[in-house]
Amino acid sequence: MAASSNAVQPHNEKAAATWSAPGELYEEFSRGLAGAIDHCIARLRIRPGDRVLDLACGTGWASRAVACTIDGARVTGVDIAHGLIESAKKIAQGSRLDIEYEIGDAERLPCGDVSFDAVISSFGIMFASRPEAAAQELTRIVRRGGRFGILAWKPDGTAFEMFKVMEPHLPVSPSPVPSPFAWGRREWVKELLGAGWEVRFEEGVSPFLAPSAEDAWEIWIASYGPTKTLAASLPADRREEFKREMIAFHRRFATELGVFKPRDYLLAIGVRK
Repeated sequence: MAASSNAVQPHNEKAAATWSAPGELYEEFSRGLAGAIDHCIARLRIRPGDRVLDLACGTGWASRAVACTIDGARVTGVDIAHGLIESAKKIAQGSRLDIEYEIGDAERLPCGDVSFDAVISSFGIMFASRPEAAAQELTRIVRRGGRFGILAWKPDGTAFEMFKVMEPHLPVSPSPVPSPFAWGRREWVKELLGAGWEVRFEEGVSPFLAPSAEDAWEIWIASYGPTKTLAASLPADRREEFKREMIAFHRRFATELGVFKPRDYLLAIGVRK
């Protein structure tokens, strides 16, 4: 991949800082997505020798899973968040995995045309601020006959419901921001990617687990950039209000063993025509 002195576009710098906030602790959030990531990898059918991109890779859970399970796969990970990329490098080195990690913007990737045989994005590309640009980049970097696997939360599931808990506490955006949950709608994904892709879908459930609703709050503000950053930005009284609302939300999913919150997701598998 080619180096870039302007890896993150100016309009995405704030998002990059937000996602960087938890650093290596984001790994604990990714752990809860392991089953969905395995689902995506199984359907993506990566072959030995394939050039694979983990797009919006976070701390690299998906790229490490590919490197560990597919002999000979040549794996790269990109993310806009410096703190997550540095953590991904550290974890991969500790596991003695040969994975290249680089800061990169999904809307303007630091790689050449038709550079990859397969792209995986686990709840990552869905947060691109300009989805049309991200879709164009997917088409540019994947060879004909290549594949992508994209995991996204559905717009009628509990992940969206939690966003609605957060929403009243978020600052008002000066310009409309596309909903990341649109990536959880089949027709929207097909329209966005266009005629250059054959796209098929499968649904799944990724549970969020915590010992208690109070522990769920601590997990979110420690390991997930958007909630960590939001909580830190609020004055004390509003932060306590946000905390109460998040705990009450997670109590809805209490069982005898703790919190079990099912999160519905959509897996899209595309083949480049």
